[in-house]
Amino acid sequence: MRWIHAAGRGLLVLVVVMTGYVTSGAHADEGTAGGRGPLTLATAGDLTGYLGPLLEGWNRTHPGEKVTLVELPDSADETHAQMVTDLRGGDRGRFDVLNIDVNWTSEFAAEGWIRPLPRDRFPLGTFLNPVVDTATYDGHLYAVPYVTNAGLLLYRKDILQKEGVPPPRTWAELERDAKTIAPKYGLDGYAGQFLPYEGLTVNAAEAVYSAGGSILGDEGATVTVNSAAAREGIGFLARGVREGWIPKKALTYKEEESKQAFQDGRLLFLRNWPYAYVVASAKGSPVAGKVGAVPLPGPDGPGTSVLGGSNLAVTTHARHPDSAARLIAYLTSAPVQRQVLTRGALPPVRAALYEDPALVRQFPYLPTLRESVLNAAPRPKSPRYGQVSLVVQAVVHDAMTGHESPAAAVRRLARELAAIPGR
Repeated sequence: MRWIHAAGRGLLVLVVVMTGYVTSGAHADEGTAGGRGPLTLATAGDLTGYLGPLLEGWNRTHPGEKVTLVELPDSADETHAQMVTDLRGGDRGRFDVLNIDVNWTSEFAAEGWIRPLPRDRFPLGTFLNPVVDTATYDGHLYAVPYVTNAGLLLYRKDILQKEGVPPPRTWAELERDAKTIAPKYGLDGYAGQFLPYEGLTVNAAEAVYSAGGSILGDEGATVTVNSAAAREGIGFLARGVREGWIPKKALTYKEEESKQAFQDGRLLFLRNWPYAYVVASAKGSPVAGKVGAVPLPGPDGPGTSVLGGSNLAVTTHARHPDSAARLIAYLTSAPVQRQVLTRGALPPVRAALYEDPALVRQFPYLPTLRESVLNAAPRPKSPRYGQVSLVVQAVVHDAMTGHESPAAAVRRLARELAAIPGR
């Protein structure tokens, strides 16, 4: 997902001075003994410009463990491909630490490309609980959460206030308002990310989860999608397109296109990541001051979001694994996590930051985001996640375009997921 890199567009480049940073052993011997020495950190393209200056703070205080930042392409698929190529190189690999999409953790761990990490080395108890699950595989910690995310329902609060109705908490309320209120103001009703790509997998999983269903179980070993809940969730999305309160053009939307439609004043409701709230509310936006955010609705009340974000992992061929673990501890420390939020508008993993009064004043959506993260769930865990996602995208898109009924789509989804080799 590209939300990480889109989140801070238009914001000032982060300048972080961490000269006073201290952790346990942070200023111990900086030599190569004990697995310490220089590192290379690989990440997808940093469009916000915040990570390089952040690492300069580490390099100033750790001269014997300097980090070289390698930025891969902005595209998630291309970043994944380049990381996999490096990881398959064994000892010839260039990368020591990887900033990976939360959904790659299971694949990379199952392939033996990243190291298990000792839980007691990281303050996991200070993180938002659900994010830790994204970093585990087969009961072991293989990465450390770095940034998190959860979907929100953005809405035009000026219009709902004028109509005297609260923001929707259920699918029925969302449908009603999208059908009746949006046309009165010349707006489309509701949109998410419905182009057949990873965003559609996220939106489909959220619909299924919100209805009480699941897609895979047992780390991907079992297929659980053939259920009434899945039919209800996929049916909700398909019905929206069929009845018109989800516009057909939304079938071409990714994060940016859907955000732009809302920001331009063409949508009443939008499912997106918090970065869309930040950008739509910024000075100069046509809807600045008119945007509200609530948790995603479900059939009978608040629904379930899919967790987004990224994790930090140490490759099996890392030259200096102790330094790699120390770098991860630094990047997930409270001072650095605060800067990730304030300078990059990226949701941190540290729970206490969501209740900091000064931060809540600066980022009013934080309490809502905290609630969404705490109620969120990971995308289907599988060492073959890429294939799982492609199947979900194709089948759900056929249901939303009317080529297949929701019931038939769920049966087909179960068959095709079960047929994935090595699942």
